[in-house]
Amino acid sequence: MKVTFQINNKNYTADLSNAFDISIPLIFKGPQPNTYDVETATARTYEAGEFIGDTRRGGGCNFEEYRLIPHCNGTHTECVGHISLERISVSNTLKSSFILSTLLTVTPEAAANTEDVYIPAKNTEDLIITKKCLKDKIDTTDKNFHNALIIRTLPNDDTKRSRRYMENFPPFFSVDAMKYIAELGTEHLLIDIPSVDRTFDEGKLTAHHIFWNVREGSHDVDKHIHSMKTITEMIYAADEITDGCYIANIQIPNFDSDAAPSRVLIYKIEAHL
Repeated sequence: MKVTFQINNKNYTADLSNAFDISIPLIFKGPQPNTYDVETATARTYEAGEFIGDTRRGGGCNFEEYRLIPHCNGTHTECVGHISLERISVSNTLKSSFILSTLLTVTPEAAANTEDVYIPAKNTEDLIITKKCLKDKIDTTDKNFHNALIIRTLPNDDTKRSRRYMENFPPFFSVDAMKYIAELGTEHLLIDIPSVDRTFDEGKLTAHHIFWNVREGSHDVDKHIHSMKTITEMIYAADEITDGCYIANIQIPNFDSDAAPSRVLIYKIEAHL
């Protein structure tokens, strides 16, 4: 099914029958991405008395119990409840079904090669997504599609589907880069790393605070009036998915929680009519 829509007197079209899935499947009994070396996500057959929820063991149906940590076991979408005292739900925050998006590819920079700052202070081994590397790409894109930014980092290969991030710490966003994203008015940020912040950052989560407009060091968020922005982490956009304009559909279960596992489908904008 093709849809045509208009923004600021410009016409666009997209084929909603042709989606790219940029989420990582959660394989309960196979390889999974992992951060902080948490326990892997698991599926366990439910058993009670004579009932066995496994057809391979004589049960009438498959009936499993799942255990996972959304923030660490794979693709997930989170809201400001991730850093607030108030328990704010991602399912009550993510309201958009189709989101105008831009996919762009960036190369993180060594901390020593950039004047961008971070809080706490940068380490020499840090790799940073800088304001400059973002701005150089974003300046060439259609401003109508900045509601969501889908950021792919280089190098890019399918080991991101099963990478253990404690073995090699991933890049993160500088303060300058995240302030720039906030200034763009971006509502949804999708990244192929486990966090917008450094893996060990003294619990400051500086980039999260900037994106959600929460004062540095504070966890005070009004449960009725708060940021409706989302961050989706640990996506994987294969190389054959080209940079450009897309419609994004972020799908989550109706969890009353600050984060939930997610599936992200994107649809290429085929033409500007």
